[in-house]
Amino acid sequence: MNSKGIIAPKSYHFALRIIQLYKWLCSEKKEFVLAKQVLRSGTAIGALIKEAEHAQSKPDFLNKMNIALKEANETEYWLMLLKDSDFLSVIEFNSMHTDCSELIKLLASTVKTTKTSLQK
Repeated sequence: MNSKGIIAPKSYHFALRIIQLYKWLCSEKKEFVLAKQVLRSGTAIGALIKEAEHAQSKPDFLNKMNIALKEANETEYWLMLLKDSDFLSVIEFNSMHTDCSELIKLLASTVKTTKTSLQK
């Protein structure tokens, strides 16, 4: 299965940004719990998309992309929590949130399109 060419590199780039955020939160802000949560969910998105590239079937592809969408939504939650608890400034949050929102939209579209194709 193809994971929609643009999503894989975007999710990989986002994962790299999440890793940098994690390192910064741990070293500069001494925040470890929320940092670990955003690291886990933020890097899982790309891993699931990579898994979907070799899905065994369309339903398997759909399942992996659905889980990636859930992880992206969870990552958005952790980013909002980091902003609202003053670990991230509004500018830092907006930068990460823009990428996260774009991934959510791309994944939601992929899930919807795949569901539609399975119903035919």
